[in-house]
This record gives sequence, C-alpha cells and structure tokens, in this order.
Amino acid sequence: MTAPRTLSGYRGIRGEILVALKKAQPLTARDLADRFDLTANALRRHLDQLEADGVVQHGTEARGVGAPVYTYALTPDGEALFPSAYVAALVEALETVRQHAGTAGVIDMFKRRWTSLAKDARPELERLPLHERTALLASLLSEQGYMAEAGAHADGHATLTEHNCAIKAAAERYPEICDAETEFLELMLGGRVERQAHILKGCNACEYTITPIGAGDASLPLVTLQKKPAAGAAAPSRTTQDRPA
Repeated sequence: MTAPRTLSGYRGIRGEILVALKKAQPLTARDLADRFDLTANALRRHLDQLEADGVVQHGTEARGVGAPVYTYALTPDGEALFPSAYVAALVEALETVRQHAGTAGVIDMFKRRWTSLAKDARPELERLPLHERTALLASLLSEQGYMAEAGAHADGHATLTEHNCAIKAAAERYPEICDAETEFLELMLGGRVERQAHILKGCNACEYTITPIGAGDASLPLVTLQKKPAAGAAAPSRTTQDRPA
C-alpha cells in the first residue's frame, strides 16, 4: 500500500505554493507569481505539476470587468497534506469517550489537552503584554499543526489566525469543541475573544480578535484573571471566565 503523501514531500517553491494556497485560496497564477517574484509562466509550470499530482485544482472566478480569470485552490488531497491529528484514530477515541462520559467528556478532554499545551509557557504568558502573549500562543499552536499567526494593532487589540485546523474532523463531529477553544483562548490570553472567521463555515482560516480587559490596558497581566478570592472576600468583578454568554 502506498504511504500517504505529506507536505514535507514538496520542497522549495512547490511547498511554498501549497502553503500560500492554504492561507489564502483561491489565488491566480499572477497572485502567486507576485508573492514569489516569478513570472506567471514560470509559476504555472509548478501549478501544472501540482495539478498533475492531484493536490491543486483550478477554476474560474469573475474579478471586476473582463473575462473570468483562472484561480487555483487545494483539492481534498491537497488539504490532507496538512496536519490533521491522526483523524481516524482521534474520531474513534472521541466516540469512546462520548459513550462513557457524553459530549461534555469530549469537550473536557480537549480543554485538558489545551491547558497542558500551555502549562510550561504559562509563567511567561503571565508576564507578557497582550500582543506578545498572543504571539507566543500562536507559536505553541503552530507546533501542534494549526499554522497560527498573531498580529498587533495600534488600538491595543491583537489578532490570532489559525490557517489550519489540526482537529477539523473532530470539530465537524463535535462543534462544541470550537466554543471550548474560544474559552481556552480567553483564559490563556486574558482578553475577550471574538471569532471573525471559521474554517467549519467554509473560511480559509479561523480568525480571532482579542480585546484587552481592564480599561483598555493591553498589558493586563494574565495572572490577575486567575486569582481566587480569599475566604470571606468579596467576589471579583466579572472576567471572560464568568461573564454570561
């Protein structure tokens, strides 16, 4: 039986083309040529080979006045080149968990996994301002196959973009996982997290906007959101963990 292909099998410009399409498909040959400083004809030769491999497909798209243009996107086999967290085994394991502990048990498993992921980085997360905290978390998520990127804005907001869903098959079966992920991001980043785009709804990426808590203070330490009141002390003001949905 032929072993499944992986992204590592595409080196150089062809691997970069696949990553570019994953992040912003569909793209034209001209779009890609401009990104990689190549002529459109040179770029098309690479696209032709990727199409022959069955990992890229072309279509047409109307862009303003004039004839439709050719655009390129990943095929299902192309999407499968990116990390997917052992799809079949994961879904089977989750079904076993669901049978014994219900959907809540499945969600709790992911919450514990994400918390474990950030455990070692937590002391550093607590010291960083929001935009650096987001960048560090993006790096941790990328190590897990999420192809995550962080951005900072002058108004104090931060953004987090996940170009790949490493657990897409599980999230399609248990969409509550996506809500749990948002809660995890709020807990780790110490801000209000709003999803702006969602892979499960057909977007190229999951995009989040993170708003600082506390009078617009982008440097609010994460640890202030985790402290529990001493016995007899007044309850703290609401944070992302206890505000109503």
